[in-house]
Amino acid sequence: MTLDFNESSPLLTRRDGAVLILSNNNTGARNALTAGYYEAMTVALREAATDPTVGAVVLTGEGGHFCSGGDLRRLAKSRELTQAQRRVRLEGLHDLIRAVGDCPKPVIAAVEGAAAGAGLSLAMACDMLVTAKNAVFSVAYVKVGLTPDGGATAFLAEFVSRQVLTELCLTGERISGERMHALGAVNRLTEPGDALAQALLLARQLATGPQQAMASIKSLCRNAYFQTLEEQLEQEAHSMVLSQESDESQEGIGAFLEKRQVDFVKLRRP
Repeated sequence: MTLDFNESSPLLTRRDGAVLILSNNNTGARNALTAGYYEAMTVALREAATDPTVGAVVLTGEGGHFCSGGDLRRLAKSRELTQAQRRVRLEGLHDLIRAVGDCPKPVIAAVEGAAAGAGLSLAMACDMLVTAKNAVFSVAYVKVGLTPDGGATAFLAEFVSRQVLTELCLTGERISGERMHALGAVNRLTEPGDALAQALLLARQLATGPQQAMASIKSLCRNAYFQTLEEQLEQEAHSMVLSQESDESQEGIGAFLEKRQVDFVKLRRP
């Protein structure tokens, strides 16, 4: 694994071959979110989007926690700002959530420890989740008199009924990794301490895939929950027509017919 980071940075970056690992580095506050993290993560995701050497991205946290949510000390001072100023601050988080969705590469969350408040939102924004059994998710906002942000209610609504969603948000109940897996929100459930390793196994598999096709598939999967059948059929048709003329499909179909190992990675080499 290639290491490339400043230990004092709010975001640590590593490379594991074609996998980019982005790790929250605010261990003193269980990786609570900071403005520096928002900015660095958004830039890193946008750079990964156009980097042909990056095939997949893994989000994780240092020190045994994914992310405990917003920094309450910073939030306490927000009452001194105008509503417009508070909205500008909030858009840092929402821009990050959008960047996760907009990144054409698969983004996988490796969750250990806490994923609370906006930390839950960030994990749920990812395309896939690999989670330790004893990880703790919580829509914790109500416990400090705040309301959810970062898309928490939208992401959870894809998995649970309105009644369960309302209960989770009004109580701030702690949800184990095992229950999140049972709800269908987690792809891989691991033993404690093994989430990153298992996420890397999945990411390495995806990183060798056809990047253009996977970007279209990611868009199709995200839109499937919000579009009508007719709208989804139209998007599928558009994507299929384009993919049939791509170098990726030529390589994939050719490898199948010639009974050889497919090699999409060679298409990215200069």
